[in-house]
Amino acid sequence: MSTKNTVMSMDHIASMTTELLQLIWLASPALPVGGFSYSEALEAAIDHGHVHDELSCANWLADQLHLSQARGDMALMAQAIPAWQSLDTARLHDLSAWVHVTRETHEMRLQTEQMGRSLLDWLRIQNKATVQALQLCSELRPTYPIDVSLALSLANAPLESALQAYAFGWAENMVQASLKSVPLGQNSGQRILLAMSQNISQAVSQALTTTDETRQVFSPMLAILSAQHETQYSRLFRS
Repeated sequence: MSTKNTVMSMDHIASMTTELLQLIWLASPALPVGGFSYSEALEAAIDHGHVHDELSCANWLADQLHLSQARGDMALMAQAIPAWQSLDTARLHDLSAWVHVTRETHEMRLQTEQMGRSLLDWLRIQNKATVQALQLCSELRPTYPIDVSLALSLANAPLESALQAYAFGWAENMVQASLKSVPLGQNSGQRILLAMSQNISQAVSQALTTTDETRQVFSPMLAILSAQHETQYSRLFRS
């Protein structure tokens, strides 16, 4: 191999490493957006007896991944990430409006807004997004799906990889919530996370093929439990 080809190969490896590290960083529970304080109605599902052991928890989270995340927020991200990369302002305004009108409860709205604001603060500290992009984020009234799409777009990774990173980060956060509230042991948590990981590819494929006309967040039981969680007597989580 020539020196020129060797240099190009090393540059390619370095670029891939940077992309991967950025995705791992965004999927990390250590990302300072407050995700650890939300259970996304899981706590209410436990209170009502829908989730009570490892199997019921794994099934609940898999359903939420496919019925809520894949055809809702992940589908939106599949469209928002390229929109951020081309700075398609009109498209981003439309997608942001969709997020705002599809938060079905007070807790869901508070969660997406709080996590969106925190992620926007993190993006400012990272100093990677352009001033124009950060300004647009603020104008759109920050929400987590829109802001995390901007963060993922900056990694310049394949769209499928970006959605996989997001889905794994979401799954890991939900498993951690499960350990605290079901409660479950660490080994149970790892088995649930393994099962979730095996569902992620299908969820990503679903998100990538979802259109504006088929994108939705119609999960009635999730919305009802979220509303009931607001007045639940004993709570560990904010949602």
